[in-house]
Amino acid sequence: MKRTGPLLTGISLCLALFAPSLAQQDPLRPDASPPAGTPRQIAPVMSFLGADWLIRPEREQEEKPDLVVEALRIPRGATVIDLGAGVGYFTWRLANQVGPEGRVIATDVQPEMLAMLRRNMRARGIRNFESVLVTQTDAGLPADTGAELALLVDVYHELSHPALTMRQVLRALKPGGRVVLVEYRQEDPSLPIHPLHKMSVEGAREEIEPVGFEFVEVLDFLPSQHIIVFRRPAQ
Repeated sequence: MKRTGPLLTGISLCLALFAPSLAQQDPLRPDASPPAGTPRQIAPVMSFLGADWLIRPEREQEEKPDLVVEALRIPRGATVIDLGAGVGYFTWRLANQVGPEGRVIATDVQPEMLAMLRRNMRARGIRNFESVLVTQTDAGLPADTGAELALLVDVYHELSHPALTMRQVLRALKPGGRVVLVEYRQEDPSLPIHPLHKMSVEGAREEIEPVGFEFVEVLDFLPSQHIIVFRRPAQ
């Protein structure tokens, strides 16, 4: 499917202008060797300076966020992790889904993103969430979190220490809890997305299953992205 101009412009802008400042802050630079066991180059983290791109009007058509949340069948009252939540584009939808008895833990490595997220939540009158500032090596998720689901939307490919982070996510999930990756399809060369910001299902499985997750399914109803579902074993 042919992609629209704003998608290419947004990704290019983030890579060209914002990645260098983030690279200087992180000792594991995007152009450095990946952590041991990671068979790919890590993508740079999108800076808060590009936050407007996260709420572009075209995103609803391109990523169908409401349909994604609906398809995940998250129970009311659940605890859900929005890892790399940015400005909260999915956070408020998850909060509505779990209801007032549930909660959403929204994490990000940039305090500026979390400040915008909190403003967005206040504007919507949403209170059943907490924002957590994390680092590239500390996901900020206690082992007794008991989450039903962890959602990573266009985030996993930017984790500088993916195995370390996913082990922390694994412990934060309850037995049988799911982790869901939404990633642009690496298999589609027609997508005007930088290769570092794409992942294949096979590539995701090769990295995540050794951490201790079980592969569940792939949902491919989005125009340009895979929804890849794993779960923590029940025992």
